[in-house]
Amino acid sequence: MQNLFTFLEPATLDLYLEIALHLGSAMVAGGLIGLERSYHGRPAGFRTHTLVCLASSLLMLVTLYQGYWFGGGEATGAVTMDPTRMAQGIMTGIGFLGAGVIFKEGLTVRGLTTAASIWITASIGVLMGIGFYFPGVLATVLTLGVLVVFHRIEQWLPSHTYAQLNVRFKRGEEMVEAELRQLLIEQGFSVANLSYRLEEGDAFEYRMMLRTSTSTNLAVLARTLGTLKAVQQFRLSPTGD
Repeated sequence: MQNLFTFLEPATLDLYLEIALHLGSAMVAGGLIGLERSYHGRPAGFRTHTLVCLASSLLMLVTLYQGYWFGGGEATGAVTMDPTRMAQGIMTGIGFLGAGVIFKEGLTVRGLTTAASIWITASIGVLMGIGFYFPGVLATVLTLGVLVVFHRIEQWLPSHTYAQLNVRFKRGEEMVEAELRQLLIEQGFSVANLSYRLEEGDAFEYRMMLRTSTSTNLAVLARTLGTLKAVQQFRLSPTGD
């Protein structure tokens, strides 16, 4: 009964409400960022970001309310913990989680933006955990702005598109390099670099990095290469996140 009365004391209820506010705000902030990632089909989405932010906030409560779990009341001052060390440990652990969503396929690296969003979500969780609500809310708004608004700005801004092209011919029947370069120029591409490969058997292959200012040129080039009888096989792989 004594524990029940202790739980019902106004001071204790205020403490629990304050802790609920820390955790609830972290859950909302992480969930909002996670929704944006889920909308774009990322593997680390709504639940992942929510749990990351919530866990970061929860761990910071260990240092913020250390007096209560150490001595069963107000802090006695006998033992103190440095909150910054807890925050450092959180960010170190998040590095492993962020690395798990980054993967490389050929020259294409994907998941960098999601890894960065996980990192900043953990930071927001730390802010919510220590009760620094204004920068936590502001960081949530700015993060959503970067992920949503900046993505649209990035699509609107003129930029170069890069792609890796591998073209395979039968040995002795390959296109002359100058002829291939001219074809690519006509399709709106410039060759950033070019290498050659002669495989066992009768296969000769050009490998190159292409650059274009119009992404739709990739589809046109693929159709053109598909109509060339001399081309045995080709692979056109755009790079980017």
